[in-house]
Amino acid sequence: MTTLARLTSVRRRDMLYVLAAGAGVSSGCAGSDDAPTAGSTATAAPRLLDPDEFASEVDGGKRVVLNVHTPDAGSIPGTDMAIPYDRLKERASELPASRATPLAVYCLTGRMSAVAVDTLTALGYQDVVELRGGMAAWQQSGRTLLPAAGRTTG
Repeated sequence: MTTLARLTSVRRRDMLYVLAAGAGVSSGCAGSDDAPTAGSTATAAPRLLDPDEFASEVDGGKRVVLNVHTPDAGSIPGTDMAIPYDRLKERASELPASRATPLAVYCLTGRMSAVAVDTLTALGYQDVVELRGGMAAWQQSGRTLLPAAGRTTG
């Protein structure tokens, strides 16, 4: 093997190491706090909020508030829409068109909203918060619920 051929072989091998190392960095090995690249869309991880934090997030219409519990067990005042957790995909056209729309999701205890958050994230929604403990926790924190459709309190 000539000197030139050995140099070329070494350079190729070194170049492969550089490319492999660069691939590791770009695939997330450098850490999860890297800034998004130009043109990419940052997606926040869904957040699980206690009733006080949830109330703060939904106060003033900052988020579209979505009740995903089925059957109807009432709702939090200010709820914008109710779609059962297991029908979100088939009723996706009823959800906000912009996947950047901030959403606040809840159910009765948190089980259905956890499934709903996974579905909403899979549908591309980028900013989703969930009420920890659902409407039960909301009531336990001293807040009121609106009665289920067709039911009255008293």
